[in-house]
Amino acid sequence: MKGNAILLGGLSALLMTGMSGTLPAVVSRAALAQTAISLNTTTDTGETLYLNSDATYEYDLRLAESTTVNGVSFPAGSIIRGQFEPAEGGLQFVANSVEAGSQVYRLDAASELLHDQKDPRETSAGAIIGDAAIGAAGGLILGEVFGDADFLEILGGAAAGVIVGNTTAPFVVVIEPEQTITLTTR
Repeated sequence: MKGNAILLGGLSALLMTGMSGTLPAVVSRAALAQTAISLNTTTDTGETLYLNSDATYEYDLRLAESTTVNGVSFPAGSIIRGQFEPAEGGLQFVANSVEAGSQVYRLDAASELLHDQKDPRETSAGAIIGDAAIGAAGGLILGEVFGDADFLEILGGAAAGVIVGNTTAPFVVVIEPEQTITLTTR
C-alpha cells in the first residue's frame, strides 16, 4: 500500500490509504515543491532595457542572493533562464531553469506584472522639441499653401506636433540596470 501512496502523492494519498504519522521522503519533497518561494533577481545587463509589451524576449537574470528551492541551494549569481512574456498591461518574466555552476535545474517561477508606460525616450525634452520642430515646419508649409504663413500657423503647427508626438509614443516596459525582479515559484 505504501507504493501506491507514493504514486498518488500528497495529502490525498495519505487520506486514501489511511496512512498516519510521518510523511515518506518522496511525499515531503512533493510538498516542498508546492511551497511558493520568492527569488530576488537582477538583469545584470548594465543598460536600461526598453521592451515592447507585445513581444517575447529571452533574457537571463542573476540570482541576487543565495536561496534554496526544493531542497537545492543556489548561490548568489546563479543564472535564471527564462523570458519576458506579454501580459495584460505589460510583461511578466517566466523562468524555466536555473544554472548553478555546471548544473542546470528545472524551475517554474514567474514575476509579478511589470507595467508598461509611454516610452520615455519618446517623451523626453529632446523628443518633444523634435516633434515641435516637425509640427512648426508643417504649420509653415500649410500656411504658405493657404496664403501667407504667420506666427500663429507656425505656433499652431508646433503645438500640434507636440500633441501628436506625445500621443503616438509607444508603450514599453522599462527595466533599469540592476533593477530587482522578484520571481515566485509556482
